[in-house]
Amino acid sequence: MKNLIRQAIFSFIIFWFSPLLIPFVLTTEKEIITADIKRWAEVLNLPEQGLWMQLLVLLYKTQEFRNLYYYRLLKGNLNGRISMYLLKKFYPECPSLFLDSSCCIGAGLFIQHGFSTIIMADIGEQCWVNQQVTIGYKDKSGRPKIGNNVRITAGAKVLGNIQVGDNVTIGANSVVVKDVPNDCVVVGIPAAIIRRNGVKVEEKL
Repeated sequence: MKNLIRQAIFSFIIFWFSPLLIPFVLTTEKEIITADIKRWAEVLNLPEQGLWMQLLVLLYKTQEFRNLYYYRLLKGNLNGRISMYLLKKFYPECPSLFLDSSCCIGAGLFIQHGFSTIIMADIGEQCWVNQQVTIGYKDKSGRPKIGNNVRITAGAKVLGNIQVGDNVTIGANSVVVKDVPNDCVVVGIPAAIIRRNGVKVEEKL
């Protein structure tokens, strides 16, 4: 009986969120949204389901994904944007997560706990951002460019017109204001390299 009740509640919730499929049908950004769905489903270990069902489950369970979904729709065609603006009134974003609309964000960005997180940067593919992260301008000189497969962990700050390479991990609460080479782990204030190509090192940026 309990299982039947839970299933009925889940079915009702999925039905309630089903209008959010309309922008997906209308948008020109289906390919990159599909890549996002697959990444989030893998990270969150969602059951094997159809793409649309996984999309609805993500939109229902994770406001952070909803922010990313709306960001993708904003980058698409007019029909997708109009339907998105109408539906946002009923299905709000995570209020403490800010994705700047001028950013260029590659496929597969995963945002774990979007609390107090600001992203104002160009970001590559398959990146991961944790809570209380700030990525953006230090002054008028420009904003960061983040490579592929970069993980920016809780509380980190990545500021200014800098380049963060591919396969980089930025440790919790680190402050990065200089370029970071590929295949590195950086930590500290200011951040320094503690691992390069899998080997422990002690190098300044």
